[in-house]
Amino acid sequence: MTTGPGRPRPGVLAGDGPLLLAHRGFSRDGLENTLPAFAAALELGADLVETDVHTTADGVLVAFHDDRLDRVTDAEGELARTPWSVVSRARIGGREAVPRLADVLEALPGARLNIDVKAPGAVEPLVELLRRTGAWRRVVVASFSERRRRAVLAGLPAATAASAGAPLVAAVVGAVRAPLPAAARRRAVARALAGVDVVQVPERVATPAFVRAVHEAGRLVHVWTVDDVPTMHRLLDGGVDGLVTDRTDLLRRVLDARVGGPGRAR
Repeated sequence: MTTGPGRPRPGVLAGDGPLLLAHRGFSRDGLENTLPAFAAALELGADLVETDVHTTADGVLVAFHDDRLDRVTDAEGELARTPWSVVSRARIGGREAVPRLADVLEALPGARLNIDVKAPGAVEPLVELLRRTGAWRRVVVASFSERRRRAVLAGLPAATAASAGAPLVAAVVGAVRAPLPAAARRRAVARALAGVDVVQVPERVATPAFVRAVHEAGRLVHVWTVDDVPTMHRLLDGGVDGLVTDRTDLLRRVLDARVGGPGRAR
C-alpha cells in the first residue's frame, strides 16, 4: 500500500505487519517519556516509540507530555515558564531526568519515533533539530493542532512522514457518516488526507467504515491507546495498521502469536 497518489509509504512506517507504537515508551513504574522507558520499549520489539515535545522557557526541546512538571516529576511549574537549568534537575518518578529530544535521538540512533508537537514554542526547535541531525527520516510528525503540524512540516523535506491533525480526522469522520454516494465520499476523504501518511485515532473513531475509507484513500490507520488483549485482537482483525499502547509487552506477545511466534520480521 502506498499512502496516496505519487507518495510511497515512508520508511518510518514500513513493516511486514501491524506496527507496535510504544506510548511514551514502556514503563510499569511511572517513568514515562524517559530514556529507560524508550529503551525498554525497543528491547521488547516496539516498531516506533511515541513521545511528545515541549520547550522550556529558554527554548530547550524536551520529550515530555504535560505542559507542567507537577504530575510526573518531583518539581512544579509550567514548562514554558521554567528554564532548562531547573527542568534538568527535576526527576520523573523521583529517579529519571527529563530528556532533551536531542539526547533521545543520540541515545537511540536506530529508533523510529512518533512525535506529538504539544506546544507552539516547540515548532522551530523541532524543525531545527530534525534538519540538523537528519532525523526527519525516522520520525512521524503528529499534533492535534493542524496549525502546529503544518508549521513543522513546512520546515522539513516533503518526504517527512505526517499524521493527520484533529480537523482532518473530523473531516474524514464527517465524510464517512454523511449520506454521500461512494465516489463522492472517496473524493472527500482523499481531499482531507492530502499530504498525510497515517491517521491516528482513538478506538471509538476506528469503526470498520472509517478504517475502510482511510484505506481506500491509501493511508494507514493507527489506534490509541490500546492496553487490553481482546481489544487488540478486535482492532487487528478489523485491519488497522498499528496500535499505540502502554503495554508494549502484551501487544508484542499478541502480534507474535498472530504470526506464529517471535520470528516476526521487524
